[in-house]
Amino acid sequence: HWLHDRDVLQAMCDAGAVSKDDTVVEIGPGLGTLTALLVEQAKTVVAVEKDNELFLLLKEKFVEQIKLGSLVLVHGDILEFDFAKQGLAKKYKIIANIPYNITGAILKKFLTEKNQPDMMILMVQHEVAKRIIASDKKESLLSISVKAYGEPKMVMKVPARYFSPAPKVDSAVIAIKNISRKIF
Repeated sequence: HWLHDRDVLQAMCDAGAVSKDDTVVEIGPGLGTLTALLVEQAKTVVAVEKDNELFLLLKEKFVEQIKLGSLVLVHGDILEFDFAKQGLAKKYKIIANIPYNITGAILKKFLTEKNQPDMMILMVQHEVAKRIIASDKKESLLSISVKAYGEPKMVMKVPARYFSPAPKVDSAVIAIKNISRKIF
């Protein structure tokens, strides 16, 4: 399901306050729609794509940005990604429309990572976003776990019609800011 609404993609960049000083990690760039916006606004984008065909498409689509070093395209699984081995900046943000089936694993990996991101701006399933943001008696283990490391908030709901093909569920953009072990 490909997000095709440029306003939503720009809202994700805006929520991440992307500037020319930033290193941004994008998980699963897919066709590169968000990637294109990120490379315009960030110093460096590290895009990690697992799918071989999509990786090759991105390599061709962003040949100039790769040559200039504004895009580092990595062929691999984000859950096995090692920042130290890649020699990447210690300070980074994650902005991504992530694969929904590994939302929990991505949150766990990066919130507990030795080198945590400064913030995460993620497109997730709307129901999952509501569970993460919950502040009543319906708080889940997921919500408590995220809040142990950062401050989550809902940026916007994204209806299924903004994707092609439209999925059966709505999505949402969440921001997790002020990520730190000090909260925990």
